[in-house]
Amino acid sequence: MNLGRFCQGPSMQPTISQDDILLTEHIGIYFFQNIHRGDIVILRSPYDPTKLMCKRVIKIAYDEIPTSSSMDTQFVPKGHVWLEGDNKKNSTDSKVLGPIPVGLLKSRAIFRIWPKDRIGSI
Repeated sequence: MNLGRFCQGPSMQPTISQDDILLTEHIGIYFFQNIHRGDIVILRSPYDPTKLMCKRVIKIAYDEIPTSSSMDTQFVPKGHVWLEGDNKKNSTDSKVLGPIPVGLLKSRAIFRIWPKDRIGSI
């Protein structure tokens, strides 16, 4: 278990606010198959490896990717996930970055421990 403040910025609001402190579980190489749609994950940023991001798993490997063209069906590749922020209007996520390699996933948020009035499961 890890304790830290990982979700900075507005991309996961209202689910997670900037000052929330979360309890997370480490995602090891053998646990990638246990990533499920709806999980909130902490990942290394694909465009800046010195930063962490917090996003929700929307699609997993082999799920159909939403496209603007109904003629061109695409799927999440093996070893990747499709991540989006809960704040649809203010999130840099797979809609911009495309499928994310599971190797960038570091942990899964499981419990909010702060603020006191919002303590509980994520």
